[in-house]
Amino acid sequence: MVRVINVYNLDGDPTDRISLPPIFETPLRIDIIRRAVISSITARIQPQGRDKLAGKRTTAESWGPGYGVARVPRIKGSRRAAFAPMTVGGYKTHPPRVEKVVYEAINKKERRLAIRSAIAATANRELVEKRGHIISSIPEVPLVVVEDIEKLQKTREVRNVFMNLGLWADVERAKNGVRIRAGKGKRRGRRYKKPKSVLIVVANNEGIVKAARNLPGVDVALVRNLNVELLAPGGHPGRLTLWSQAAVLELDKGLFM
Repeated sequence: MVRVINVYNLDGDPTDRISLPPIFETPLRIDIIRRAVISSITARIQPQGRDKLAGKRTTAESWGPGYGVARVPRIKGSRRAAFAPMTVGGYKTHPPRVEKVVYEAINKKERRLAIRSAIAATANRELVEKRGHIISSIPEVPLVVVEDIEKLQKTREVRNVFMNLGLWADVERAKNGVRIRAGKGKRRGRRYKKPKSVLIVVANNEGIVKAARNLPGVDVALVRNLNVELLAPGGHPGRLTLWSQAAVLELDKGLFM
């Protein structure tokens, strides 16, 4: 059965009705979504290894038995131990190797299925609410607005649209949820953990990316560049998504099939 939903203007009033593309009827596959997310995350990991001669550039040799000392390699002309893993400056016992496979491979068809399933999850009100988004004042899920949203130039204009559509409460939830990371990551360039809020999906960028990028937790994506990490951050489907009408029509052309 084709699902028909409202299209809202920037003041929050319904102006039109459209039929959702068949991609929104894709069955939910959390297992495939999480595989795709892990594949996307691990694809960014840079392989690291160690120099094969690290800790071994030394003249150290064992004295052998009969000297009343341990038979560890010692630097020539000295009693100082070297080379062995338990010595100062020695090589590591089991160092990281660049040959180690850290990338989670996924088939192309599986990845496309994951994207379709994650798109369908954005149209499921229960999943969106389960993810922690505040949607009590939102008129409809999925939420589709006119193409004028792609032309917004100022952050205050985006904020006004969010207030009219009932999305601003979720942005404030994300702002209040920013916290300092526990652990060493706080001194490695990732000090803060920030919750995800609204994802804005558009067909064309005519200013909306710059207008919305400073809002906490808000992401803007072109429909042709959608990926599973944007639609289901952390592998949890059901992200609160605001679609432009042009983006929904673009999905109807067979994207991700």
